[in-house]
Amino acid sequence: MGDPKFEIQMLHDRVMIKVEQDNEERRSTAGIVIPATVKTPNRLVWGEVTGVGANVRTVKVGDKVLFSPDEQPEVEVQGQTYLVMRERDLHAVATPQTDHGTGLYL
Repeated sequence: MGDPKFEIQMLHDRVMIKVEQDNEERRSTAGIVIPATVKTPNRLVWGEVTGVGANVRTVKVGDKVLFSPDEQPEVEVQGQTYLVMRERDLHAVATPQTDHGTGLYL
């Protein structure tokens, strides 16, 4: 008999995030090419929320969020790596265009 399938339910204020892989090189504002292998300290990254706990109030599954990946616990599920963090560790949520906010769009 094969391995049983389990549904993962996050607890309390925990959020599970699938990190968007930055596989491409970047360019600085001065035009310098930065290879994808270079890690920039304190760089915030975008990811997709894949699970939320019962006490999470601001984000939902499928939201695109901004966070710091440094020193966040990782978990591997079916070959995919996810980060687990508290909702308060998120810095921003990308939402469809609204009448309020900073006016910045991705």
